[in-house]
Amino acid sequence: HAEQFLLVEIERIDLAFEVNNTDHHTLQNSADRLIVRRGQPFTITLHLRPGTHFQNGDNINFIAQTGPIPSVEAQTKAKFSLSRFISRSSWSATAEMSDSTVSLTVCSHPNAPIGVYKLILDQGEAIGLGEFVLLFNPWCKQDPVYLASEAEREEYVLSQDGLIYRGIPKRITVLPWTFGQFEPGILDICLQILDESPNYISDAALDCSERRNPVYVTRVLSAMINSLGDKGVLVGNWSDDYEDGVKPTVWKDSCSILRQWSNDGCRAVRYGQCWVFAAVACTVSRALGIPCRVVTNYGSARDSNGDLVMERFYNEFDENIADDSIWNFHVWVENWMTRPDLSLGYEGWQASDPTPQHRSEGVFCCGPAPVRAIKEGELTYKYDVPFVYAEVNADVVEYIKLRDGRVFKMGGSTTEVGKSISTKAVGRDEREDITHNYKYPEGSEEERRVYEKANHHNKLAQAGEEPGLHIKIKVTPDMQIGSDFDVYAELKNNTMVTKSCRVMFYAQAVSYNGKLGETCGLGEFTEMNLASTEGEPGSLITLRLEYAEYSKAITQDRMIKLLALLIDAETRDFYRAKKTIILDGPEIIVNILGVPKVGQNLVADLALQNPLPEPLENCVFTIHGANLTDGKPITHEVGTVGPKEFVTAKVQFTPNLPGQRKILIDFASDKLHNVETYENLVIYE
Repeated sequence: HAEQFLLVEIERIDLAFEVNNTDHHTLQNSADRLIVRRGQPFTITLHLRPGTHFQNGDNINFIAQTGPIPSVEAQTKAKFSLSRFISRSSWSATAEMSDSTVSLTVCSHPNAPIGVYKLILDQGEAIGLGEFVLLFNPWCKQDPVYLASEAEREEYVLSQDGLIYRGIPKRITVLPWTFGQFEPGILDICLQILDESPNYISDAALDCSERRNPVYVTRVLSAMINSLGDKGVLVGNWSDDYEDGVKPTVWKDSCSILRQWSNDGCRAVRYGQCWVFAAVACTVSRALGIPCRVVTNYGSARDSNGDLVMERFYNEFDENIADDSIWNFHVWVENWMTRPDLSLGYEGWQASDPTPQHRSEGVFCCGPAPVRAIKEGELTYKYDVPFVYAEVNADVVEYIKLRDGRVFKMGGSTTEVGKSISTKAVGRDEREDITHNYKYPEGSEEERRVYEKANHHNKLAQAGEEPGLHIKIKVTPDMQIGSDFDVYAELKNNTMVTKSCRVMFYAQAVSYNGKLGETCGLGEFTEMNLASTEGEPGSLITLRLEYAEYSKAITQDRMIKLLALLIDAETRDFYRAKKTIILDGPEIIVNILGVPKVGQNLVADLALQNPLPEPLENCVFTIHGANLTDGKPITHEVGTVGPKEFVTAKVQFTPNLPGQRKILIDFASDKLHNVETYENLVIYE
């Protein structure tokens, strides 16, 4: 009966959201619920009715449980009593009494499944003490996602914005992105993604138990960020027809996508391309507490038959008629964790790719693949190492197939795969080149050793000496969208005799995944005699690219592929040069006016010059930033702007939290979009 008496005497419970969430680095999430990380203590206060005493005896037991079918065997339910010390290797609790309050400290197992928990006081009858969310803990040495450097935790777990790299290695472009993992409601949507996965639907008890393992959670996310085969978040579309959805290049933040998915009954959001899939995966990983970064690979090979050699057949108009494709760039994510399922040495960054291009164990997902296993050519290590290895290492052999069916091997350029692998540097707005994590220096002994290990014979060893004819494409630095400009093909004849040649030089629109569009500049097949140039400058052929032509052909990526073909009329040898160029967009000029303090209005004063020889209609500036624009983009319509004219706007926003912030600014119109920039701000209390 005394026990019964004790139970009803708790007057109220204080879960101390603010203190605990600050301690657990989750205060940015919310101050009105308890969000804690595993393996780290949190303290709540029980206020008792006056005159009641809390017996610090064995009969006080606690239960922490998660998921629909909690069980001790599955580790989704833990039973523990009060002890003298907090344990770092199991669930535990300690208590300190004063007159009418009990200060109760609880610590979870550092390997407990993540998710929403109920905490129960059990004395024959159960009393709910409250709910809390348990996340992975990069601050806890016993947690597999432990990251030792505070600066890296700031960047890869806590930073709500970042930079995503696109373009081509010679001209890498920067897309600022708001991850927004702590914005209101986002954590619940991230947990909802786990609950919508086929694994949970087929066996919820097992799925919730597996959520203790970051390898498992990362793999589920890699499948659930794309919509193929499940109720995933985003539909991929590379067709250039986005009528029934949002163009992939329009997105600038993850929260709009996640909220739309959740509010629309988990219907997949249309549309994403690789960097959008990766950015959303990064948001969800960081929200759940798994350190994550977005990574770009330039010249990303998609090896369709898995032999690590990509044979590409072209017709005379350079259309690839094989199955293998090479993307100008491809974006995936890396997550940080140990790999107890593999041998030692493969912990650390794990690549996983949420863009749906590859079925793994029957599901459209890819990873986590230890980056070190990719570098070492360990193709048997889980998960999907061969696929990522090919993306950064495949050998490319190129052939041309003539209309009469004859096939010639291409001379000249070999396509370079896996270049300038890039991610945002820690704590700085700079690009960090991480190619060395994925591959040894080209031509080094280690690289050859890895090739052998990956059973990879370089079929490209060019037999014989340097061919006598050379062709190279040259461009000038100023290639602004809206202008007309020239590009050049330089021809050299390094033989002793005059050569009779045919030359073809043309331009074709291309998108970032290597898909070719319309021709937008064509030099005819010209017959010419090429005198011996022996070390002299070669002769130049000029191709004029005119806005009136290329504007009809280029995609939102503003990329044009130049191709020059030189054929030795006598020997029928083919030489080819190609170059992808990116047209420069206009620059947004930004001034931030006002005092950068919490709750004070600031104004973004924006200006941009229309570079086109025609008006821009439906011009819109959009600004957004975590803790700056109230969790959603602010748009400002500015109507029509004439050729070469300036468009200006003043957009107001109000910071709601102090700290280092990024404000992202985007300009869009009917003929010109994807113009973006950002400003760093320090907001004071």
